[in-house]
Amino acid sequence: MASELQEAICMAKQERHKNLFLNYRNLNNFPVELLKDEGLQFLQRLYMKRNSLTTLPDNLAQKLPNLIELYLHSNNITCVPEAIGNLSRLQSLDLSDNALQVICPEIGRLRSLRHLRLANNQLKYLPPEIGALCDLETLDVSRNVLVCLPERLHQCLSLQCLTADRNNLTSFPRQLCQLHSLNELSMAANQLTSLPLDLGRSRELQFVFVDNNVHLKGLPSYLYNKVIGCSGCGLPGQVSDRVPQPLSLSLGDVSLPLPAEVKAIGSETERVGPLEELAMRALHSMYRQQPIRERSLLPPFLLPRSLLDLLQCPLGHCHPLQSAHVYHHLPQTVPSQRDRSGWGTPQNHSEFRGLLLFQSVCSDI
Repeated sequence: MASELQEAICMAKQERHKNLFLNYRNLNNFPVELLKDEGLQFLQRLYMKRNSLTTLPDNLAQKLPNLIELYLHSNNITCVPEAIGNLSRLQSLDLSDNALQVICPEIGRLRSLRHLRLANNQLKYLPPEIGALCDLETLDVSRNVLVCLPERLHQCLSLQCLTADRNNLTSFPRQLCQLHSLNELSMAANQLTSLPLDLGRSRELQFVFVDNNVHLKGLPSYLYNKVIGCSGCGLPGQVSDRVPQPLSLSLGDVSLPLPAEVKAIGSETERVGPLEELAMRALHSMYRQQPIRERSLLPPFLLPRSLLDLLQCPLGHCHPLQSAHVYHHLPQTVPSQRDRSGWGTPQNHSEFRGLLLFQSVCSDI
């Protein structure tokens, strides 16, 4: 095994390889062959997954100065040296599945870093200096023991995906709502009790997963048009004879139970409607249960006017509608395009293609 390792490194030096794969080598220490003489000045990507490394050399940046990707997944690394901050060109760092208990503040000096993966370690907190990573796009800190996220994380303005599942988080810092590039937020299986009311205000944020937060019993109304996963929220952790209360959507003074369709997203092919559509279904159901003469007395829902106008027409909630077929019914009216409460409104149904009425009697269209 040692001779094979030496041969692989020797060939990489002679042929000036940019990529070096040292996965599954059962390495207990960082190979000294990588650090001899001038090192591998031309190496850009180093893969050392699934070994038994416990630490990294202090002169790593000196011997491998042009590294842009470093993969150390599934080792036994307990600490990262301060010299890691000298890898000025590093763009991707994977330290998942190790034994890290702390991340040194010098990680904030990796100004070119775009992807940082720290999943499945023993981290209790993240250094505030992580906020200096202005180019960071992906941060995965799932399966640790974090009790909070650093407020300075909101300075990572390029952050697009934040994954913090299976920690001990009780809150989401309101400052992080300023992450206007954030597209996906996942905080499943934590101890969340509430979410900032501003969460979801950014149009860029489209996916929010907060499944299995048993103390979380409500969602901010700004999430009404996002795709969310919230199964197991607001529910007791153990089996009980008592019927659990469903998750609700907070709309001002009104707490609206969400339909059963609101659940975790299993895959991209799974059809799950956005919260906007699900909430409108429930609102319409509540609305139509009231006698006509009492509908004006319903509490004012704190929703945009465009959504309030849809309450009287359930077909207005079906955004993917392409055509309507009406068989053997006697509708009295069909809303026109001028009627904002109808499903003919172009802004509500960009995919609408046709209307077919079979053996129907309409007095007004």
